[in-house]
Formats: sequence, C-alpha cells, structure tokens
Amino acid sequence: MFKTLLVAALLALAVEARPNSRLPRLDGRIVGGYYVEIEEHPYQVSLQYYGSHFCGGSIIAPNKILTAAHCTVKYNAGDLSIHYGSTSREEGGTVVQVKDIQEHYAYDASTMDFDVSVLTLVSDIKMGKNAQIIGLVPHETIEGGRTAVVTGWGALYSDGPSPQLLKAVKVREVSRSECNAAYDGQISNVMICFREHEKDACQGDSGGPLVADGAQIGVVSWGYGCADPQYPGVYSNVQKLRGFINV
Repeated sequence: MFKTLLVAALLALAVEARPNSRLPRLDGRIVGGYYVEIEEHPYQVSLQYYGSHFCGGSIIAPNKILTAAHCTVKYNAGDLSIHYGSTSREEGGTVVQVKDIQEHYAYDASTMDFDVSVLTLVSDIKMGKNAQIIGLVPHETIEGGRTAVVTGWGALYSDGPSPQLLKAVKVREVSRSECNAAYDGQISNVMICFREHEKDACQGDSGGPLVADGAQIGVVSWGYGCADPQYPGVYSNVQKLRGFINV
C-alpha cells in the first residue's frame, strides 16, 4: 500500500510462502491488460486524495460512488474527490468533491471482510457517453464460471510504474473451494475470486469495478502479489453486499 521497504519485504514473502496477512491492493495495477477508452467503461472513476489518484471506483447513482472500504477508512470526506469522464486519470474530465463516506459497518481490516464503501458526492455527475451508471449484479445471479473485466489506472507490474491512461484486463472466476485452498480458508461468502494467466488487478486498482454481463459483480479488494499464479485476485462480492450498497 505504501512504497516502503517493509511492504516490499512483505511482497517478497508473499511469493515465497503463504503469508498470514492480507495485502490490500492500494495503488493498484492492471497487470497484463490492454488500454481502453473511457467510453468503453464510462462507469469508472479515479478516487483522488487532494488531486492524486490512489484508488478506483464506479458510478452507481448520479451522486454515489462504490469503492473499497480500505481505500477510504483513513480519510475524511473533505480530503477526497473523484475524477470522472476521462481516459486519463489526471487530464480532461470533471472533478467532484466527496461529501460523505459510508464504509460497511462490518468492515474488518484484519480479514478484509465487507470491504466496500459508498461515497456521496457534493453534486450530481453529468451523465453522457463518458459517464454512466453501472448496474449491480442481480440478487438471483448464480455464482461460478463467469468471465469478467476489471479496469483501472494501477501500475503495470508489482511496484512498477502506473499508466496515465485507463487499462482493462479480462479474468475468469475461480471456485470458492479452489480459492480457499490457495488462501488457507480465508475466503468468506462476501468475497469472490478471479484470475487469468499473467493477468490481474493490483495496487492502485483497489476499489475499482469487476464487471460481467454489463453488471458490477465485484470490487477490487486484496490478494497476495499481483498476477501470482498461486493466488487469485480477491474481490468484494457485490451480490452479497447489495443490502448495504442499497441502490
């Protein structure tokens, strides 16, 4: 999450052995992905701290943004804004300040359970081809076997540079039993897992949307390393959290 020697050491340990603590994908990256235009994913926003990108998010209502609780838990609403409507994370588009932050009341930083946060903006987003609401996965959707796309401005590889332009990557769902085997039983029913060979979300992509069949099914949450074949990416399960998200 922070570029320090301590985190670098933890990342190295995550490759060599099964770690005992989760590494939230702050500063995230899209690993092995491809560049896209904002018109292809107009629900994507950049969550910014005094103008600097640090997490992703998605438009779920004219004045509401869905992101990860680990992205917002240390901040006051007045510190944050969202940048929307541009392929670039810094240029073009529109900036709107955050008015209110609501992390899930059961969010647990030690387990990463319930890792979602809903932001209320000071004013509505102006909708258009570059800014649109993403619907949430229906309650009756059957889990398993899905292919999805995750988007963001995260770095290109672990501890690597972050692109100025939006990237996307396609990933496939990993069964709950397989993901739990990889993570020693740490995957709860409010998490889902996706991966693809040498492709993944990573730090800086945290809070960003995982989308399948035109609906958001996940929020980038945590994982060990980025695109590590042993460890799928872990996402907050929007289907199980819709009662809190409430749109």
